[in-house]
Formats: sequence, structure tokens, C-alpha cells
Amino acid sequence: MENPLDVAALEAAMEKVHRAGVPGVFAEVCDGGHVWRGAAGVADVATGRPVTAGMRHRVGSITKTFTAAAVMRQVEGGRIGLDTSIGHYLPRLVPGDRGDAITVRMLLNHTSGLAEYLPHAYPSLKAFPSVADTRPDSLDDNRLTRFDPADLIAMGVGAPAVGAPGGTPGVYSNTNYLLLGRLLEQVSGTTAERCVTQDVIERAGLTGTGFPAGPQVDGPHPRMYEAWFGMIEPPRDYSVYDMSWVGPAASLISTVADLNRFFGMLLAGEIVDRSSLAQMRRTVPVVSQEGKVIDYGLGLHPMEVPGGGTFWGHGGTVWGGGAMSMTRADGGRRMSVAVNLQRWNELDSSGKPRPHPIDGALAGFYRVAMSW
Repeated sequence: MENPLDVAALEAAMEKVHRAGVPGVFAEVCDGGHVWRGAAGVADVATGRPVTAGMRHRVGSITKTFTAAAVMRQVEGGRIGLDTSIGHYLPRLVPGDRGDAITVRMLLNHTSGLAEYLPHAYPSLKAFPSVADTRPDSLDDNRLTRFDPADLIAMGVGAPAVGAPGGTPGVYSNTNYLLLGRLLEQVSGTTAERCVTQDVIERAGLTGTGFPAGPQVDGPHPRMYEAWFGMIEPPRDYSVYDMSWVGPAASLISTVADLNRFFGMLLAGEIVDRSSLAQMRRTVPVVSQEGKVIDYGLGLHPMEVPGGGTFWGHGGTVWGGGAMSMTRADGGRRMSVAVNLQRWNELDSSGKPRPHPIDGALAGFYRVAMSW
């Protein structure tokens, strides 16, 4: 059978991402039984150690899809109601009328109206989303800080609401997924991380995926360089970091091969059942952390690719690291890519991120990877 993957185009597109300024980039693209894995650049700018396609990497908010799938597994078992209020389960964390008005579904699709806790946990980010008025100092201050998720949730719940429960467009907030983590603990009798591991990671047979036991990434991995919009120059390594600041919202470590396997199985109805998958693919408009309105389901969002159809997946960033994983709706084409540099755009005179060659190079790689 003819290979539908244009290997030369994939390799050239990946090299362009590296040449545009990303120290290291690696990916896997699959179509049917055909698999391409590639890498370009370095895992460590100091030593020149090359990046490889099999490395483990912090995948940020792609974790949300795993957590959402674990919640849906509990819904299937009758232990969680999608349209039951979070106040019913966690009245102390979201008390009163607000807890009664916010449902589990609203947490999953970011229409709860709960604010992001991060600017309250990291003092130098207090002005976010006004990026020009932020500073990266708190990133260093909290490298080894062990946050209590209840404290972070209280920051988000205590902040001014960003919308009415169920209102659209929703506003993307990590507070929602920390609450879902506590909900999983409540109904499963174990930690959220263990629940996700048992119900999703092990169910999918993922051998390179897991939650960190400490601030280190176990196994071969790249260093991760944060630029914070040009305020950290040269970009600084944040690969050693206590990930309790995001927990079940964004702390997962995985590989590009595992991500493709997971999303392929999810969209085939092999992680959650078909009715749960249909719920996950019901979208509402949500304002992303970049300020763009996107369609968002329950831990999944779609991407329309000219000439490629509709893809479903998620992206994610942490300090210094980023990843994107998208799978065509029929499961036929899968793409996962990871980079070890974040927030490379400097700010213009109005405080907005300037376009950077990396943006165009990454978009170009996505087009090649997801086209027929």
C-alpha cells in the first residue's frame, strides 16, 4: 500500500521549526499503519545533546483530555452526573448558590464562570492577561513550591467571576480542572492522578505516560526553555519544576507516540463509550488563554484543516514546554508534536505579542502533518 505520509515534506517542515528558533522539536505522524517519527535540534542548548522522537515531555493542558475522559468513565459508572451541580459533591469548595448553579459539564467545558487562579498564586503574574504588566520572577520563586490544590481552588473561586454559570462564551480556566480532580478523588476514593492512571492511562496501554512523582522528569527528556515574551533572555531552563501548581489540569508527562495512541483510541470509542464521546464533542464558544474564541467540548476541541477534514485534540504549555496532539475525526490521521521553548513572541509597543517566525513554521508543520 502506498505511504500516504510525505516524509520529505514532514522532515523539511520540522527543520523549519527548529531553524525558526525552537531549540528542539519532535513529532510522530500516523496514517493507518504508516508511522513517521522525526526530531530536529537539541534537547540541551548547553551540551548540544540532540532531541529524539522518543523523549518524554511535559504536555501541559493535554492533561485536561485525560482528566475529562476519567470523569466520563465515572459518569458511565453512575458515580458522577454531568448536569449535577458541583456544590452537590464539593459544597465546601464551591459553596452556596454558586456551587448549586455550576454543573460538572460547565467545569469540563469552561463555562463555569470561575476565574483562573494562576495570577493569584504567582504574584508577578497578577496583571495577567495584561502580559506587558507581568514579570517572570514568580516562575523562579516557585520552582519547588508544593501547592495545595484546595488553596489554588480557593483563589479561583474567591476571584471575581469571569461570567455567569453556563454563559457563553466561556473563559478557559485551570480552576475548573482542579475542581474536577477533587471530584474524582471524592467519587473514586483515591487520588485524582491514580484515578486517571487506572481508568485512562492503563486502559489505553500507555507505557511512557504518567504524572510526575517529583520535580524531575524521569527518563530521556529535553530541557525546557521559557522566554516569557522576551523578558527572559536567553530563555531559561524550567525542566525541573514542582507541578503541583497545575496537577490534574496540566502536569502530565508523555511521549508523542503515546499521545497519538491515546487520541486514536479515544476517538474510536475505546477509552469512553460512544455516548460519552458524543458528549465530549459537543462544543461551546470559549475564550482561550490567548484571548481567542475557540470551540471547546469536554476536554476536547476541534480544528478544521483545509483539505484534511476535522481534527480533534488539545494543546498544552507549561513553563518552557509545549505540545499539540490532533487526530482526524475518523482516526485515520494522527499528529503529535512537542517543542522545548515557550512564549517566544516579544511584545510590541501596545503590549501585544509580535508575530514570530516560529508561529508560521509551526503552522506549516501542522498543515503538512494533517493534510491528506
